[in-house]
Amino acid sequence: MLFWLTEFSDQVQFFNLFRYITFRTGGALLTSAFIVFLFGPRIIAVLRLRQGRGQPIRADGPQTHFKKAGTPTMGGLMMLIGIIGATLLWGNLTNPYVWVVVAVTLGFGAIGFYDDYLKVTKQTDKGFSGRSRLALEFLIAGLAAYVIMRAGNVPFSSSLAFPFFKELLINLGIIFIPFAAFVIVSAGNAVNLTDGLDGLAIVPIMIAASSFGVIAYLSGNAIFADYLQIHFVPGTGELAVVLGAVIGAGLGFLWFNAPPAAIFMGDTGSLALGGLIGAVAVATKHEIVMIIIGGLFVAEALSVIIQVAYFKATGRRIFLMAPIHHHFEKLGWTESQVVIRFWIIAVILALVGLSTLKLR
Repeated sequence: MLFWLTEFSDQVQFFNLFRYITFRTGGALLTSAFIVFLFGPRIIAVLRLRQGRGQPIRADGPQTHFKKAGTPTMGGLMMLIGIIGATLLWGNLTNPYVWVVVAVTLGFGAIGFYDDYLKVTKQTDKGFSGRSRLALEFLIAGLAAYVIMRAGNVPFSSSLAFPFFKELLINLGIIFIPFAAFVIVSAGNAVNLTDGLDGLAIVPIMIAASSFGVIAYLSGNAIFADYLQIHFVPGTGELAVVLGAVIGAGLGFLWFNAPPAAIFMGDTGSLALGGLIGAVAVATKHEIVMIIIGGLFVAEALSVIIQVAYFKATGRRIFLMAPIHHHFEKLGWTESQVVIRFWIIAVILALVGLSTLKLR
């Protein structure tokens, strides 16, 4: 919205500032953080009143989790309000990538909200039907992938790029749509599985958002993209503003989610933010790099897949409990040890992922 002030920059030179993505990214970060800080306590109070017993705690989970009973969930609502509000205020609303990412975020957030609602009202850890949920996610992600492919005014819009190889591109053609949809859905559900301890998911989300903010800005800038020999995708630089809003909302949410958490993110937030990051990775042609930067989320998801597959095949378990953060709790790690050590891993993986920008 404020971007439109650039039309009057001839009369008021100050308005020229709104042309700069970096300036608007900083503005979006501060705005989303302010919104969450301002409305967070009120939202928590309303959710606590409406939800009663709060998010149900897994009966087979670590014993230390039972003291969290009664903590409200759906905290992702406050982040979505901050992200969307800041994006609408600071983003260039003529950019198709912004609207695609916002649509995925809201669509996945709505699915997560309904799942949280069912869990809270029925007081069970089983919410939305898995098949129905995945079908809706793939529908939203498939439409987003189609728009991204059509919006990209580049010859490689349907191609898969590889890190470390500046010229290697595989044209997937129409297969790009289901592939991109799989990336977005996988990202959403991987982040969702990671959200199991106070503060565990939100910091790696901010780390991934920061990394992809850099990637989006560089990929959308012809000069930087040429210097780094990465693929230039016009318009994706604007996604840095959206990711700045994610970082600000994450900082605000962490204030309330830090141990002992006053509110949980819930599927409302984790599914939406995971889908957002996945959509940005697809738009910037960095789907494979996302596996590196989001390696923590990948490990969490793989631990569940491996656990279920191995149990069905042998009747035994590889991990003491899945997702893998619960395995380490069962080994005797305290919750804070698991969370902080996983944060460190997320930082290392992000640095490795960003290094691929130059190692070509």
